[in-house]
Order: sequence, then structure tokens, then C-alpha cells
Amino acid sequence: MGPLTGVKIVEFGGIGPPPMCAMLLADMGADILRIDRTQPSGLGIPVPTRFSIMDRSRRSVAINLKKPEGIEAVLRLLAQADALIEGFRPGVMERLGLGPEVCWSRNPRLIFGRVTGWGQTGPLAHAAGHDINYIALTGAVNAIGRRGQPPTPPLNLVGDFGGGALYLALGIVAALYEAKNSGQGQVVDAAMVEGAASLMSSIYGVYAAGLINDRRGENLVDSGSHFYDVYETADGKFISIAAIEAKFYAELLQRLGLEHEHLPEQMDRERWPEVSERFAKLFRTKTREEWCEMLEGTDVCFAPVLSYDEAPHHPHNQERGVFVEVQGVMQPAPAPRFSRTPSQIQRPPAADGEHTEEGLLDWGFSREEVDSLRKTGAIQ
Repeated sequence: MGPLTGVKIVEFGGIGPPPMCAMLLADMGADILRIDRTQPSGLGIPVPTRFSIMDRSRRSVAINLKKPEGIEAVLRLLAQADALIEGFRPGVMERLGLGPEVCWSRNPRLIFGRVTGWGQTGPLAHAAGHDINYIALTGAVNAIGRRGQPPTPPLNLVGDFGGGALYLALGIVAALYEAKNSGQGQVVDAAMVEGAASLMSSIYGVYAAGLINDRRGENLVDSGSHFYDVYETADGKFISIAAIEAKFYAELLQRLGLEHEHLPEQMDRERWPEVSERFAKLFRTKTREEWCEMLEGTDVCFAPVLSYDEAPHHPHNQERGVFVEVQGVMQPAPAPRFSRTPSQIQRPPAADGEHTEEGLLDWGFSREEVDSLRKTGAIQ
């Protein structure tokens, strides 16, 4: 009984932000039907169904959008829905006959959630791209990496999931709230470029203030400082240090036995490389586990750098239930947490079209109508 229980959403199957957004909302209780193609799209990296974690918590119906009967079936679903999620290139939904105006003629309250890389308009709107391209345009990629090295792609966390899925989910929830008062739907135009730029707000602020420069690896939190970085340990593993505040830095020096050494002032940027090398040599004298025993849980702002296999088994993650196992697949648990209406994984990932009959029947289609759609080739 998550906080979105009772909300009905139609999701158009895609890659990247749309399934991530749908997973978040479905884990919070929304009843989401994912409309998949009757033939593979050829997009993205093929992943076996049970490992396609972002497809969890909802059902899949396979509908042929090239058939007029399929389009009509989708419109009937949208007439009952509170929102839709789509991640096609601009104009695709309109060409299918499923644009906002058509949908609102059936359901004026419908929230039309759209997510693209570049946005619905602009000179790049119709160009193909992926996460790294979108965040490159915001200044984010240029800022990530070590001094003297090329920019480092930060997985696809910043564009697809941070700038895309999270901003789309927030936009949909906000629009649903507004529609309760106005009775009117609206388009939520979530662009990964704009979401990623928004995530950079504080960085642009400190840059404008002259507190950082635009050179990689020379600033406070980009590996430029010795007190905010990762260090290798004696066993070839890594730890992270983030002792930014003076009191935390003082405790770090004390626990490392350096409080009486003649070190440069913490914010003496010119000598940061010198102290970084001193720290690097020191941290290589003990194993990661030994540093954990000395520093974990203190105010030096410390954590071990864990692998995919290690993270679920860390005591803190286990106590909080940060990861859960579903049908033998370890995966992140729903987040955030709600005290009264907790989120939950409603079901494991669905194969394309796995619930075509069940989903349509549950959403008001008769058995005869389902059989008719199958005969016309509108459903799988």
C-alpha cells in the first residue's frame, strides 16, 4: 500500500529513463501497464527478463501500434489512466495518433509524461544520443576526471537516471497533484540535458563565485584535494575520504597520527598534490579492512569503496535493507522510505507481453474484445 496506490499509469516500453521512472512509481504503489512492441525494438542492450530490474513491479501488454485496433485499445487504456510515460523522439506519439490533444479528448485529466535527451524542441531535438552526449552539453562531463586526464564518463547515472528518470517522476507527481485542483492534464517535458544541468546548480554557483576553476582534478570535490579522494590500500583495494570541514579534517589528521606533523594548511591549494602523495603512501601501509577498523563510523567522513558483490553485504546496508534479493537476483530496494505507506516490489520483471490478456481484462476489456484484438493482430 505505497503512497501512489490507486494511481493508474500507462508506460510505453523504452530504454533508460522511462523504465526507471516507471519502476520508481510502481514501487510506490502505482498500477502501471507497460505497453511493449509485438516485435523486438532492437534498442538498448538485451538483458534476460529476470535480470531486467528496472522492469519490476508492473505488468506488460504487447500491442501492435501499427494496427488501428491497437491504437484504439491504447486510447481506451489512457481514458482510464492518470498519467502516461513515453520516451520516443519528438513527434512519434503524434504520428501514431497518440499525441496529447488526442489523448485529452478521451481523458482531459491525463498527465502526459515525456522524456527525451534534448527536449521536445530545439535544434538537436530530433538527433539520436545517449547519456554521455546529453551531460556533455551541460559542463558535467568536462568537470569529471583527474588532472591531466580526459573526462571520465560517470556511468549513465547523471543523464538517464538523475537528469531524466528522477525529474520525470517528480514532474509527473507534481502534475498529478495540480490536476486534483484544476481537473486538467498537462505535458511534462523532461529533458536529460535540462535535468543534468539542474543537478549542476550548486557547481555553477561556486564557479560563479570564483571558488572553483574549470580545470579537472584541481578543485575541492573533483579529486583535486587530498582530503576528498579515493586511496589505494595495501591489498589493492580502495577507501574514500571526504574530510572537508575543518573539524573533520582535524580528526582525520589525529587518527592518522599526523596532527603534530608540519603539514600545509588544509586549503593551501598549491600544496594539495604534495599532501595527496603523503596520504597515498600512508594509506598503502594498511589493508582496506584495517583502515575500516580504524576509521569507519568516525567523523573523518570515511567509507570503503565496495564492489557490486560486496555492497549488499556491508553491515550498514544489511541493517537498513538497502538491497533485496528477488528470485535469486540481488537488487536495490525501493527508495525513499515512507513511515505509513511503505513502498514495495510488487512483482518481478515482466517479459514483453507476459500479461497482455490479464492486463487488458483488469483494465476493463471484455473477453470477447481481447479475442477480437488477437484475431486482428493488434495484440500478441
